[in-house]
Amino acid sequence: MKKEYAYILITYIAMQLSGYVGYPIVYLIGVKGFHTSESYMKMMTPVYWIVISFISALIIVLLILRKSERKYQLERSTPLSAGKSISWAVGGIFLAFIAQTLASIIEQMIGIKPGSENTQRIVNLIETFPIVVVVSSIIGPILEEIVFRKIIFGTLNKYLSFFSSALISSVIFGLAHMEFVHLLLYSAMGFTFAFLYKKTNRILVPISAHVIMNTIVVIAQLLNREEIQKIIEKQSFIGGLFS
Repeated sequence: MKKEYAYILITYIAMQLSGYVGYPIVYLIGVKGFHTSESYMKMMTPVYWIVISFISALIIVLLILRKSERKYQLERSTPLSAGKSISWAVGGIFLAFIAQTLASIIEQMIGIKPGSENTQRIVNLIETFPIVVVVSSIIGPILEEIVFRKIIFGTLNKYLSFFSSALISSVIFGLAHMEFVHLLLYSAMGFTFAFLYKKTNRILVPISAHVIMNTIVVIAQLLNREEIQKIIEKQSFIGGLFS
């Protein structure tokens, strides 16, 4: 693995664990520096830190990736036109939703109830602090595609078959979401995005599909949460799962 990729992985892991250090700092700054009430800061500190940590990580990752792309001239040899890239990205959205639906059906067949705590938690955060939608719909998917598809899947695929490397990277992708009951769902979507990356050799294709998919989910959840909950309870489709 290229050292630049290792730095990106370290940055991503550090971002995920940064709350242990970031929360107390943000809380103290709010209470002591801006004289904000303690009760308000207890509620808002996680939200503030999510935004700060994700934006910071994205900037660092893109800077490292830019250096890596310039050094190794990656992804520049593929003669894929803009039109074909867009077609694959749009088609990838439908593939991801199909994979999600099939995985949800299988989960219910083995007794797993539909509905995602992760999705509901994110939607609740967005309702409290709308800027979080930028993290859930744009920044998060960009970071995940760079880490799980470009780096982990891309590195594995140099030594293993597509199926093996996509499966391993997708399971890691699912485990990273810490919602183990829906591991199959996350893995199915991860496998779909790995397929898009393999077919196009353009990381912007799975990034675009992932961003649009998450945006559709959050808009649907925010516009009509009660109706979506009824759908979740009555049929197999999970009603959208953030990945």
